[in-house]
Amino acid sequence: MFMINKSVNPDEWAGLMYELEDAHEHLANLIADIEKNPEFDEVDFQVQLAHVFSHLNRAWHRRAIVGELSDEKWEAASFFPTDLSPI
Repeated sequence: MFMINKSVNPDEWAGLMYELEDAHEHLANLIADIEKNPEFDEVDFQVQLAHVFSHLNRAWHRRAIVGELSDEKWEAASFFPTDLSPI
């Protein structure tokens, strides 16, 4: 499998970078929320972390998608990848 690159696939690259930047932003917000709220609960943690995972998962799937990302592909790309093992 190949990975898209900025010079050959600028539109797709922008989509990939959007997912990574949004994951970064939401993770930073999650960390800030946990640090400032001593009563931060597991439900909030689950919801916010799932949102971060969704962006990371789409970034992983979008790394090799050229062209439009259909609604069906968007939905599938939101789930944890089956071709990526945790380290």
